[in-house]
Amino acid sequence: MNALAPLGRALVTLAALLGAWQTVVWATAAPRYLLPGPLAVAEAMQRQASTLASHGLTTLSEILLGLIGGVLLGGVSALSLARFRTARRWLMPVLVVSQAIPVFALAPLLVLWLGYGMLSKVAMAILIIYFPVTTALFDGLRRTEPGWLDLARTMGATPAATLWVIRLPAAQPAFWSGLRVAAAVAPIGAVIGEWVGSSSGLGYLMLHANARMQIDLLFAAVLVLGLFAVALYAAVDALARRATAWQVETQPSDD
Repeated sequence: MNALAPLGRALVTLAALLGAWQTVVWATAAPRYLLPGPLAVAEAMQRQASTLASHGLTTLSEILLGLIGGVLLGGVSALSLARFRTARRWLMPVLVVSQAIPVFALAPLLVLWLGYGMLSKVAMAILIIYFPVTTALFDGLRRTEPGWLDLARTMGATPAATLWVIRLPAAQPAFWSGLRVAAAVAPIGAVIGEWVGSSSGLGYLMLHANARMQIDLLFAAVLVLGLFAVALYAAVDALARRATAWQVETQPSDD
């Protein structure tokens, strides 16, 4: 019974949001081409199901490939920062400076360099995912329990062995926190890349629907993208809970 409680709360929240949406449509008497109601969007989703599925599959592929690439690149960078002092001296300033450059401004350049295909969208997703994964994992690696490190030195463990056997497992909670953030923002990179230049994908569909005043289809594409983000976050969260089952989870006080 308790296992169904979160689902029930989610359904109640969803129903409340849809009700508020429909109330705004009725109260403002907004024309359908400006603010379609939930029923109109549902009709568009049913009518354009094949189109949404085709473009959605493209965007989902870009998101997943970007997530995999971002996690791999971020993981290697974080391990290098934790293992080598030279890497911290040279790579950390680059990471900090890279965040001062708006990622969105790089999208036109990526399309110009990598073309209008999937590669430029995957690269955009990797750029957005890379920083939260790197910083979260590196932060976890450098906050290992000092007593464990003292024990490793006493036992004569090498720095590499300490990293792989002690630091990396201890950093899992921080890593998964960063991966949750990455999963939530991964769709942003793919869609922005599609807005700049593409021939398929939900971002491409949004632009064309907006240009043709098919706002119900535009809303439908946004909802599909939102479902991707929620599903991806839920999948990462489930994996995180299983991977860190040893960690005691405490609830914040209501006081």
